[in-house]
Amino acid sequence: MKSSYLSAALKIAVVMMMVLGSLVVLSGLLVYVYFAQNIPSIESLKNYSPPGITRIYADDQEIIGEFSVEKRDVVPLGGLPDHLIQAFVAGEDARFFQHKGLDYVAIARAVLTNLFSGEILQGGSTITQQVVKSLLLSPERSYARKIREAILSFKIEKYLTKEEILFLYLNQIYLGHGAYGVSAAAENYFGKQVDELDLAESALLAGLVQAPSRTSPFTHPEQAKKRQLYILNRMVEEGMISAYDSVRAARTPLRLAGKSLPYLDRAPYFVEHVRKYLEEKYGKDAVYKKGLQVYTTLNVEIQAVAQEAVEAGLKEVEKRHPSIFKNVNAEGALISFDLETGYVKAMIGGRDFKKSQFNRATQARRQTGSAFKPLVYASALDKGFTPASVIVDAPVVFEWGGKTWKPKNFEDRFYGPITFRNALTHSVNVVTVKIAQEVGIDHIKSYAQRLGVSSEIHNDLSMALGSSGISLYELTRAYGVFSNQGKMFRPIFIKKILDRNGNLLEENLPLFYGSEPSTEEEVLSPQTAYLMTSLLQSVVQDGTGWRAKTLARPVAGKTGTTDQFMDAWFIGYTPELLTGVWVGIDEERPLGENETGSRAALPVWVTFMSKVLKGKPVKEFTVPEGIEFMKIDPNTGAVSSGPEAILECFKEGTTPLQAGSLRSLTTMDFFKLDFNLSSRTK
Repeated sequence: MKSSYLSAALKIAVVMMMVLGSLVVLSGLLVYVYFAQNIPSIESLKNYSPPGITRIYADDQEIIGEFSVEKRDVVPLGGLPDHLIQAFVAGEDARFFQHKGLDYVAIARAVLTNLFSGEILQGGSTITQQVVKSLLLSPERSYARKIREAILSFKIEKYLTKEEILFLYLNQIYLGHGAYGVSAAAENYFGKQVDELDLAESALLAGLVQAPSRTSPFTHPEQAKKRQLYILNRMVEEGMISAYDSVRAARTPLRLAGKSLPYLDRAPYFVEHVRKYLEEKYGKDAVYKKGLQVYTTLNVEIQAVAQEAVEAGLKEVEKRHPSIFKNVNAEGALISFDLETGYVKAMIGGRDFKKSQFNRATQARRQTGSAFKPLVYASALDKGFTPASVIVDAPVVFEWGGKTWKPKNFEDRFYGPITFRNALTHSVNVVTVKIAQEVGIDHIKSYAQRLGVSSEIHNDLSMALGSSGISLYELTRAYGVFSNQGKMFRPIFIKKILDRNGNLLEENLPLFYGSEPSTEEEVLSPQTAYLMTSLLQSVVQDGTGWRAKTLARPVAGKTGTTDQFMDAWFIGYTPELLTGVWVGIDEERPLGENETGSRAALPVWVTFMSKVLKGKPVKEFTVPEGIEFMKIDPNTGAVSSGPEAILECFKEGTTPLQAGSLRSLTTMDFFKLDFNLSSRTK
């Protein structure tokens, strides 16, 4: 009887276990079916394309800027050192190559290890689970999410190979200080490419996974070292490295790169200018997520020289006027173009980008003073004037609406009859206004626009003396037409742009000169351009640009000073390089007595150009066809063979025909025109 009762009880127990097991299986299936309907697709993992870093490169392919929402470089698994992969596997999922997404043994071991140590040393999640958590699910903590995580882990293990899962993991994992993936972390912490990491460095990175903020070598070096030792020990336990390798790695000094990346401060105004262009043309998402590779024209060494020259020049201005600069700083800007290519080699938009992102080279519109005069004189050369034309420098008064304007020369003196060349050389205001009156304001405005000036030009004669606000970039570019033999000068900031896959999105070919003429539009004749270069050489040889003679090579340029010495300018060029400099105060206050373009801006230009051109062969400006030379009297502009005669240049057919020819623009003592009072400029 007892045996029959026992047999019956056993049968009942077996049936109950079978029923219970079936219920468990059925419940599991129901749970799986329920949650499997609400999980994301894993097909996107095959085409892994996370937000990438847009990098800006100098002309030597050195990084000078980065833009991203997540600092990450995607690197193929084959590009990673074996010991780096092993370090992460040993620390995070030693049975990665054996399990199918979940590792129950590791979960149990992690619970026991963390329980006895009193702190979290191990995690129970597999690498596959971490991939799921990072790429497919939200970070919420709930049983529902854990169930979905488990389901997705099993599905991924069937859909991807172990190597593909590792590739996703090592490129996606967050490792602190904005670094996503091992490549970005290698650069952040050690300033290295990921394939350059040694065992000690790889172990430290692997130790960051559990809590990057609490184990950062920057902020918690002791915790970082502790985690590194743990990873090395795990690698020994798993037979990945020897005990000797572990000890040697543990004793290897770690040389951290520092939390900041100094190369990002080398040309911040230039980089920001490029960023704005990229965002305008390609969109914000492209700049911050698509990982563009932007190769620019900037030269790091020339940029450094420019920064030093500007800073030194501004300090000298401040030193001369301590009372003015007690509570304010002098500011400056510089931009330099390579004339053989059109490449922008350096740009300084201010003294400190961290304090002010306002780019004074491209965004500031300041009165230019006499730096604008070359545009007036160039327009006059196309209206019948020649370098030998004579204009009478005498007082003139303009009247309108009951008001009068009597333009003055800088030193309140008049030269009487003076040649066109000497008037520009000595920056004679009254003669410039008379030339502008005869040429016409509309003609000069149109001429400036043709040369690349887009800022609004005042509609009165004061514009001839530089009363309009123009950027340093615009005005320097306009001078580029003179150096480019009359063709439009279009500065190039970017050589080419590639997408993250290396496909060419944009390419800007350099300008060519000499035997391969530029294909740019001709905006004035080569003869006019050369005459302007010759005239601007006289400004350096005999006028306000005399400091530039220290270069001991051909230089053409012009100074500019505005009313009350608020703005100081010098724009000049050699056959190789065109550079513009502006010095002033943001609040538009005087720099100090006698802080002219010659005294405040030109020394910056000379310091910069002297260093950049040092050791380079001396070149002469090219004389185009259609130019004639004739000896003239420098005072009368008439043909002369006397001892004081100079060799003057002319467009063919425009040489003086007789001695004593005099061009007088004094026929009107009063000229009625609607315009504002002009600033006294030089």
